[in-house]
Parts: sequence; C-alpha cells; structure tokens
Amino acid sequence: MARASVCVYHFLVWGWYIFINCYFSFQAAEQQLSQMFLYGGQWKYLTVLNLLLQAIFYGVACLDDVLKGMRRNKDIKWITASRDLLFTTLAFPVSAFVFMSFWTIFLYDQELIYPKSLDAIFPKWLNHAMHTAVLPFSLIEAILNPHRYPSKKKGLTLLGCAAIAYICWVLRIYYVTKKWVYPIFAQLSPEGLAAFFSVSYVLLACIYLLGERFNQLIWGDQVQQLIKRK
Repeated sequence: MARASVCVYHFLVWGWYIFINCYFSFQAAEQQLSQMFLYGGQWKYLTVLNLLLQAIFYGVACLDDVLKGMRRNKDIKWITASRDLLFTTLAFPVSAFVFMSFWTIFLYDQELIYPKSLDAIFPKWLNHAMHTAVLPFSLIEAILNPHRYPSKKKGLTLLGCAAIAYICWVLRIYYVTKKWVYPIFAQLSPEGLAAFFSVSYVLLACIYLLGERFNQLIWGDQVQQLIKRK
C-alpha cells in the first residue's frame, strides 16, 4: 500500500481512538459511576489503559508519517524507533491480550469480567470498540508496516515490567478499597490469583513472540534491512 494510504489509515485510527477515549470518559461521567470509579478512576481497567496506549501509538505513527513525508529521515530515526518499540512490546501484545482474555472469560461467565448491569450503561458497540476492534486494528498495522523488534530479552523484559506495574496497580487498588478491579479476582484464592497472573504473562509473552514471527513472515528481507540500519 502506498505511503499516503498508510498515513491516512494512521490518522483515521488515531482519530477513532481519541473519539473512543473521550466518549468513554464522558459516558462514565454522565452516568456518575462513583462506586465503580471510587479509586483509580477508569484507569484501573486494562481495557481503558489499552485504549490510551493505542491512541499514543497511533499518534506517534502519524507524526512519523508526516515527518517522513517531509523527507527529514535523519531527524526522525528516534521517532521511528519509538513507534516500533511501542507497537512491538506493548500496543500489539496488549491489544491481543485484551481481546483474548476478555472474550474467553466473557463467554465462560459474563459476570466475572463485564457484569450485565453494564449493558444498560455502555452500548454494545462501545463494548466491541474496546474489546474486539483493538485486535483487527493491530493486525492491520502489522500487515501495513514492517516493525523492528528489539532483542527477545529486551522485549520480554519491557513487557514483563509493564505487566508487573499493572499487577501492582491492581493490588494497590484492592489494598485501598478492599474491592477487586475485576469480579473474577474475588473468586480466586491467593495461590489462584498468583497462578492467574503468571499464566497471563505467559500468554502475553507468547503473543509477543507470535507477533515477532508474524512480522518476519510478512516482511522477511525488509525486517533484516531494518535491523542492519539499527
């Protein structure tokens, strides 16, 4: 696909994520969900953090597109590197994890992840925007652009640090409010909770490795050229 079309795609998806972030915030404020957002606000949910992450990534991608269009390649290497690092270590793995974990638990028992009472507050299209569309957008991005992956050690370490940071945030919220972010956590023993978090990271790591493999299968030689330019 021509670079102009890729640029347009990035701007459209960036605008979409800005809209979804704003819509969710306004919707939550209008409904006055004081109990749900008592501590940590909407930012205690991985889904919402992922929406913000995607908006940041596509904003960086748009900036990269614009500067490349101005032919200032020497000045934007760090922006391209930031774009690739964001996508490979966070944007793609987290969006895929949100999709897989949410719908797996939802299909097993909706009350464990997205209580039916929320259906009366948030429209179904917003649910799909937050939990379904995030994966196709990431897959399209992987198909449209080659991305330079860091070393496996660096990539998995950064992903692990992000996972630990979110787990600490979840535990902090429970310590303050005595309520779990997601109902499923209340059903687990401390050992079960530790196992759940461990399995979640293993899934994230597998998604990261699959993303790297997917990138190599699609782009092949172009990926090697990106590595040589490092």
